[in-house]
Amino acid sequence: MGMVQTGAVALFSLAALLAAGASEAGEITVMSTVAVREPYVELAPAFERVTENKVTTMWVGAGAIIERIKGGEIVDLVIGTASGIDELNKLGRLVSGVAMTKSGVGVAVRSGATRPDISSGEALKRTLLASKSIALSVGPSGVYLSGLFQKWGIADELKPKIKQSGGQIGDVLARGDAEIGFQQVSELVAVKGITYLGPLSDDIQMITVFSGGVHSQAKNPAGAAALLKFLTSPDAAQAIRKAGMEPG
Repeated sequence: MGMVQTGAVALFSLAALLAAGASEAGEITVMSTVAVREPYVELAPAFERVTENKVTTMWVGAGAIIERIKGGEIVDLVIGTASGIDELNKLGRLVSGVAMTKSGVGVAVRSGATRPDISSGEALKRTLLASKSIALSVGPSGVYLSGLFQKWGIADELKPKIKQSGGQIGDVLARGDAEIGFQQVSELVAVKGITYLGPLSDDIQMITVFSGGVHSQAKNPAGAAALLKFLTSPDAAQAIRKAGMEPG
């Protein structure tokens, strides 16, 4: 994918500076949550072009990342929820943890559908009770919303309507398999076939921080550290904000 033009010079300049301190060009393996894919697919290619490293990325669910790394899988760089990265740090699986992005939970419907009221927690509650089907992620946003429904006392009423997916909620909505869906903002804004309604209202919003950490047994630790520094630098902020997230 092409780089955004504004700020591209700054990105390439930073990558060049990082290259000077990195090891010889080689492969950098990354295991990452899908939540950061939108900014990542703009930033990683810029890093590759200037440093001549090859970045190979596996997109994995947030929970599965923890289990796979705990189970002994080795990559150079891990990107996941801050809580997951902290857990892996404490277990000695990673040697560093740096906040990369922050993201709220977003709401969407299928393209052409009536825009429901999500302007407040009470409005969303009424919308959900009137909805025929609701799509939730199995990741952090889905866990949070399930807890919110319990708090509101409507979990039992909504349960028959809920469809959980480990994939892109936007795709579920685009197929017409659910009326309304929730996922990290960055995972909804670029999906075709849906209307992104916006983030949850401030009174019920949950912000998730996503961090990166270099694996303690990384084959290319210098390259991984340079890539992480690039992804978390001030010059990466434009691509992060473009994806509906905020720098970490």
